[in-house]
Amino acid sequence: MFKKICIIGCGLIGSSLARAVKKNNLAEKIVSSNRSDVVNKKVIELKIVDDSSSDTKKMVDGSDLVVIATPLSSYEDVISKIKNSLKDGVILTDVGSVKENIINLIEKNIPESISWIASHPIAGTEESGPEAGFSELFQNRWCILTPSKKAKEKDINLLQTFWEKVGSKVDIMQAKQHDYILSITSHIPHLIAYNIVNTSLNIQDEKKSTIVKYSAGGLRDFTRIAASNPIMWRDVFIQNKKNTSKMIDQFIKNLEDLKKAIENEDGKKLEQIFTKTKKIRKDIVEAGQDVKKPDFGRKP
Repeated sequence: MFKKICIIGCGLIGSSLARAVKKNNLAEKIVSSNRSDVVNKKVIELKIVDDSSSDTKKMVDGSDLVVIATPLSSYEDVISKIKNSLKDGVILTDVGSVKENIINLIEKNIPESISWIASHPIAGTEESGPEAGFSELFQNRWCILTPSKKAKEKDINLLQTFWEKVGSKVDIMQAKQHDYILSITSHIPHLIAYNIVNTSLNIQDEKKSTIVKYSAGGLRDFTRIAASNPIMWRDVFIQNKKNTSKMIDQFIKNLEDLKKAIENEDGKKLEQIFTKTKKIRKDIVEAGQDVKKPDFGRKP
């Protein structure tokens, strides 16, 4: 499908994508670039890629597809390094969770000959690093494309086919819509998980044994989410601050309503809220986004 693919950043997503590319024979050659020489050595030893180096300019040279899979805060630095080494007609994409600001940043800093099409594979686990990746990560998971205004239709179609061949279901939407929807479905749930686990830390010294002992309840599931890459999520909240701030305000309002209903022993109000939210779980299962079987940390 491509002669040469370069993945910048072989963490969980990047290494999983490299594995999927190899498994499905989507490139004649696949290379990566990582700041750490230890990681570069590791991905070669694991045969995830054919070559890897901290010399990003060298790795992207001659590539037909370049994928940025680094934290959002590093994008500007990555683009400054590679913009003059990208060949004419190359497709440039990424795997980041926020789009509007990032698209504008990259559009301003790349030549007209580059086809910049942002991607967001909605897939992952709480693990990180190249050892954590696996080729099936994207199977039956959504990948959202948010093309820049300058992207060519043929390149959008080619990138869509690429993601489909690694197992994803693909949708295309505007960056503004993407950031709003993901603030609800992904960003706020992670923020809530981080805060719930952080709250439990406040009483950890006093009740540590019982907190761990009974974490087979709701806390256990929140700890899995809260174990996600802290650098990645730090950048997500900063880059999507407008949407996440609005969702936090709404969450606080709903929490205050719940608190009031509990204090007033308003059982009818509580039952209405819980019945309405239970239906969402049923809708998610029916949409194929999860299964009824209990999940105790399975991989996607």
